[in-house]
Amino acid sequence: MNKRAFNFNAGPAAIPLEVLERAQAEFVDFQGTGMSIMEMSHRGAVYESVHDEAQKRLLGLLGAPVGYKVLFLTGGASTQFAMLPLNFLTEGKTAGYVRTGSWSDKAIAEARLIGETYIAASSEDDKFMSVPDLHQLQIPENAAYLHVTSNETIEGTQFKEFPDTGSTPLIVDMSSDILSRSLDVNRFDLIYAGAQKNLGPSGVTVVIAREELLQNSPKHIPTVLRYDTHFKNNSLYNTPPAFSIYMVNQVLKWIEEQGGLTGIEALNVKKADLLYQAIDQSSGFFRGCVAESSRSNMNVTFRLSSEDIEKKFIKESEQEGFVGLKGHRSVGGLRASIYNAVPYDTVKALVDFMAEFQRKNG
Repeated sequence: MNKRAFNFNAGPAAIPLEVLERAQAEFVDFQGTGMSIMEMSHRGAVYESVHDEAQKRLLGLLGAPVGYKVLFLTGGASTQFAMLPLNFLTEGKTAGYVRTGSWSDKAIAEARLIGETYIAASSEDDKFMSVPDLHQLQIPENAAYLHVTSNETIEGTQFKEFPDTGSTPLIVDMSSDILSRSLDVNRFDLIYAGAQKNLGPSGVTVVIAREELLQNSPKHIPTVLRYDTHFKNNSLYNTPPAFSIYMVNQVLKWIEEQGGLTGIEALNVKKADLLYQAIDQSSGFFRGCVAESSRSNMNVTFRLSSEDIEKKFIKESEQEGFVGLKGHRSVGGLRASIYNAVPYDTVKALVDFMAEFQRKNG
């Protein structure tokens, strides 16, 4: 294609052009079957090979940890907010949550409907413009788990490291930064993520968990909401989002081609550094929202001197082909989501536009 949008959408978000082109080539006739992968049975050998390959490839990118299982589910992170306490927050237990902003708040609200919860740490006093220190957490003996949101998409904060929770399961929502950096999966008991930011299109939710956590869900909760249902059926209990899983597999291949998580992380740091430097070196014309130590490499949030000048920035950026730079309606401002698939040249184009906008309006 001659012209692609400069896509900074927060999700659904950019997908690598190479992946889209490969999918386009296979869209009508997948592997000589005379069918699209969207048309074939999820019980057939052709689809199951893609399904299994995607699971294996994802674990491979994470270092092939022993004793972990990948589930492909639906309902996004929002369904996981409820599934987690339904499966793990049993009678006599309490669930710990680290409160860091909009998405952690949604997870907490769902858990409170199910059972006893407590706030293990919070950055509310800083208006969620930083992440709290998790080194000195006090975890009660009856803790069911500790839940952390690794990256707050709306506020633009990100944890750089995670706590040691001992025997208490550490559960992390990585919806907006999964596979964006090197990761020791063995430090986590369960990771979940909606695919529509770094893994592919919307429609599939990935869960990566220790197998022992998935094997014995309470029997009084609905069958489709039990992790053991999906574990025992290899995520094929009901019809999976087949095309989304196929696309995830294609994105995972693309990540391998970029040098795996090491290569992806280096590129993501380079992109984030370029954009944050443009903000910090603008003599106050652009202002970063988040404390420097807590800045996200995925969602860069910033402000201008007034809402009027921000509206002008959005209008003119859209005229130049930039998409998705308006901040979330709950916080306002500006946001550039620079996920894995956003090319460096796209970020460079934004930085150049910002410099020209400042020259005209500073």
